[in-house]
Amino acid sequence: MTIARMCSPMRTWERPMDRCFRIFPCLADPGRRSSLCLKVALVTIHLVYAGVLFLFDGDLIEKTKKEPWYTALYLLLFVGTLIQYFATSLSSPGYVLDAMMTVHDRNVAYKKTPYTSSQSASSKNGSFVVSMEENLLGRNLSGSSTTSWSKLVSDLYPLGSSIRTWTCTYCNVEQPPRAKHCHDCDKCVLQFDHHCVWLGNCIGQGNHCKFWWYLFEETALCLWTGVLYISYLKDHITWIWWQDAILILLLITLSVWLIFLLLLLLFHSYLILTNQTTFELVRRRRIHYLRGIPERVHPFSRGLRKNLYHFCCARSAVYRFEPLPTTQEIEEKSRPYTCSDALTCRCC
Repeated sequence: MTIARMCSPMRTWERPMDRCFRIFPCLADPGRRSSLCLKVALVTIHLVYAGVLFLFDGDLIEKTKKEPWYTALYLLLFVGTLIQYFATSLSSPGYVLDAMMTVHDRNVAYKKTPYTSSQSASSKNGSFVVSMEENLLGRNLSGSSTTSWSKLVSDLYPLGSSIRTWTCTYCNVEQPPRAKHCHDCDKCVLQFDHHCVWLGNCIGQGNHCKFWWYLFEETALCLWTGVLYISYLKDHITWIWWQDAILILLLITLSVWLIFLLLLLLFHSYLILTNQTTFELVRRRRIHYLRGIPERVHPFSRGLRKNLYHFCCARSAVYRFEPLPTTQEIEEKSRPYTCSDALTCRCC
């Protein structure tokens, strides 16, 4: 009887949790549950910083009445940053399995369609492109009518490479160059950069551009909020001490966040201009196709202008597969820069 009485409260406490898990199955996963908590915490932090500012600063309210455009722009940036955060969090980073299914579906559609149809694959600049918006799969790099996933991946690696070097040991999927298995998502991601804990999502080929814009908007929002905090403290530093203490504490933490965001924004801007990923930069010596390449050489870089164009203007619905550079291309990129290279804009 004693054991039954001791266990009965535990059962009554577990029943609401079980009901909650049945209504919201995603909460039953500890990873998704922690990601949801981080999202709620981040939104709460934004609301606290903006709410305290409008609650304490009466001059800002008066300024809003006289110049509503100023506060409207700030609130527009505030809302836009949160929208960009959730858009990046919910976007697909570009999974290898999805790309493989797309290639398979286009093969089937290509076989059923006459050869007079328009192509949806391109081999410009040595990259293979699979369009999600077209109805057909074009010819592959070798010129054949259709291509399997294995043939497509093997064409991206040098001749003589072993299939074991590009096959994922967890998914048993053949990975194109620059792809990696994410243990948090348990999927292989194209052009894997990192897994962002705050977003609860991987950053890869499909959403790296959205992630950069989120960092840019978040940095601008923190900078603007810090300016508003400092302007308030200059005018009201000796009024109510406890309000000043709260604002100073929030300003110190905001400064730490601003420094972190600014460094992260500059770091990812460097990665974009050199066509690298965080994983390739940090684990360069552990990646088999980057071991023999000097660290100052960026094998996938097409130049600053082309790197920026492909990053900003490439559609998120397009899978881009970049082949490994040849030995001649590596030697050309390893060649030191000269004055004539500067005049011809070799780095661009």
